[in-house]
Amino acid sequence: MSGHAQLMWDEAVTGYDFGPDHPMNPVRLDLTRSLVRAFALDRRIETVAAGRAGDSTLRLVHRQDYIDAVRAVSADPGSADGSYGLGTMDDPAFAGMHEVSALIAGQSVGAAEAVWRGDALHAVNFAGGLHHAMPGAAAGFCVYNDASLAIARLLELGAERVAYVDVDVHHGDGVQTAFWDDPRVLTVSLHEHPRTLFPGTGWPQETGGDAAPGSAVNVALPAGTGDGGWLRAFHAVVPELLAEFRPQVLVTQHGADTHFEDPLAHLAVSLDAQRAVQLACHDLAHAYADGRWVALGGGGYAVVEVVPRSWTHLVGIAAGAPVEPTAEVPQEWRQEVFAKTRTPGPRRMTDGRWPVGWADWDAGYDPADRLDQAVLAARRAAFPLRGLLA
Repeated sequence: MSGHAQLMWDEAVTGYDFGPDHPMNPVRLDLTRSLVRAFALDRRIETVAAGRAGDSTLRLVHRQDYIDAVRAVSADPGSADGSYGLGTMDDPAFAGMHEVSALIAGQSVGAAEAVWRGDALHAVNFAGGLHHAMPGAAAGFCVYNDASLAIARLLELGAERVAYVDVDVHHGDGVQTAFWDDPRVLTVSLHEHPRTLFPGTGWPQETGGDAAPGSAVNVALPAGTGDGGWLRAFHAVVPELLAEFRPQVLVTQHGADTHFEDPLAHLAVSLDAQRAVQLACHDLAHAYADGRWVALGGGGYAVVEVVPRSWTHLVGIAAGAPVEPTAEVPQEWRQEVFAKTRTPGPRRMTDGRWPVGWADWDAGYDPADRLDQAVLAARRAAFPLRGLLA
């Protein structure tokens, strides 16, 4: 197996554009790619552009009638009437919607293929992670579920155990739905509690279908959770599950919307904690999946201050050239940020909280702490189904 990493990138993915007033501004992708270049990470990672996912690939997860509907509104955005979740406030139709959504999906599928076949040990598609799309509907800014498609392709290629870990602030509902009854896939989602945030799912009691009990694990975090609690929850749940499941490939989703500056959610996580989880996912892939790691982007709506720095850290970690938190952001990138957004860019690759401290779960459980209550609820619901102690 090759030890090198791949960055999946095609400039055309920035065409995933719901309009100037939509939170998912594609400038976040453009600025991430530019920051990767500014740190010369493109010299440490091979950049590869995969083709669009065709209908036969999309049908691994999505219904053909839905694919046809996306194609129809892509050709005529004015025809969208909310059917199939298309033409809504979250997912307004735009010209070329099918083509660019299939292109993003193709990058994640290509990443999965490269890792499974041994062309790369790690592969990153920060344009991906569109985890809300359902088999027959768009949802939550997501048209095609590239994360699910990557996993489905791995299964098609012969993988028997794939683990999916989602640390976006929103529940990874579309991926959980796609593999609800498939014991070959373990989905783990850490997200803000469904009482306070879209999509209103991801309760601890959601543990997989009758054919796959314990295949879904959900940690519903209280609003306001910060670095120490977020890292405590991650380490109290994810490593033990991966040690038991022993995935052949680890697929992770790194939505940057857990950040305290994100305008659409209510967690209080720093860039430094996000980097710590990225490092942990890399290490867990090596510990339990022979290093096979597919890393995806996801949400993130602080499009200048947070997203480019978070995902540049992700690319650096995958490339084996992690960017130091204390590093200054290159001046040429900050000039580009101002030219494109008329706002100043951040100056350093840290929020000033590195190294981030957290208390190990084994250090003790506080029954009065809402974070510990959330962790214990997830463990009690899912761990016994996997033969683990809660």
